[in-house]
Amino acid sequence: MAILLNRVTKSYGSRRVVDDVTTSIDDGSLTVILGPSGSGKSTLLRLIAGLETLDSGTVAIDGQDVTFQDVRDRNIGFCFQHYAPFRHMTVAKNVGFGLKVRKQSRADIDRRVGELLEIVRLSDKANRYPSQLSGGERQRMALARALAIEPRVLLLDEPFGALDAQVRVELRSWLRDFHHRIPVTTIMVTHDQQEAMEVADQLIIMAEGAIQQTGDPRHIYASPSNEFVQGFLGPITNFGGVPVRPHDLEIRGANAPGEHAVVTAIQNFGFEVRVDLRTEHDTSCWVQLSTREAETLSLSVGDAVTVSVRHEPALMI
Repeated sequence: MAILLNRVTKSYGSRRVVDDVTTSIDDGSLTVILGPSGSGKSTLLRLIAGLETLDSGTVAIDGQDVTFQDVRDRNIGFCFQHYAPFRHMTVAKNVGFGLKVRKQSRADIDRRVGELLEIVRLSDKANRYPSQLSGGERQRMALARALAIEPRVLLLDEPFGALDAQVRVELRSWLRDFHHRIPVTTIMVTHDQQEAMEVADQLIIMAEGAIQQTGDPRHIYASPSNEFVQGFLGPITNFGGVPVRPHDLEIRGANAPGEHAVVTAIQNFGFEVRVDLRTEHDTSCWVQLSTREAETLSLSVGDAVTVSVRHEPALMI
């Protein structure tokens, strides 16, 4: 179901949290709203859901104006960071709870729950309780519960925020595969740039209640609309008075063309190497190298080098 937001505005007292937002979300897409804390992204999600009331503007789902429609009538599935499972119910009963409330038949509930547990890879844990699941398994259960009612829109608010880094990485990959199998229109809110770049079909970047840029993640990364987007979506450094991606800079020998510099620090992160430089103009910058590039250069602190912008930018996202 396509979603259209037209001049959506929301304030709390004198503070405008969502400021005149207009955008569209494609049917069946996985759209990520990305922004720093306080940017208005979660409030915008709640306005789409009907959990908050707009001050002005409209929300339309599949061409239908739902601005004043009760949240219970919008047929939207929710999955939040704190998903609050029913602790006294098994996994299967948690997933089927919404269907039971809607007075579905036992056979229909069992069929739908069985299908979803297979999709979220929890079939073998149907009779366990939430306390017997890992954090990642509980989050997959929560997604199955949200999808059980066959919503026309699925809203995810920081769904992986309470999980450790390794589990988050695993669930990001799982979410992409999951969405391909059940392509319901999905909007996910996060402040994690890597998470957004990995899962999004469409990216909406917000700051101070307003949309800064919308589009394909790779296009936005390569062609940011302003300095905020450039700095928020990935690392930048200053070279020749211009903000650039550190992996778009190249280090070569002291006699090669480029700006002369001295290596001041080297940090090896295993998968990449950060090299800090002091240029001939007494300014500092840093360069992001692949481990292979760093090994080839065999740099040491104090080495004289040259630095320049690569002829062809390196993609390291």
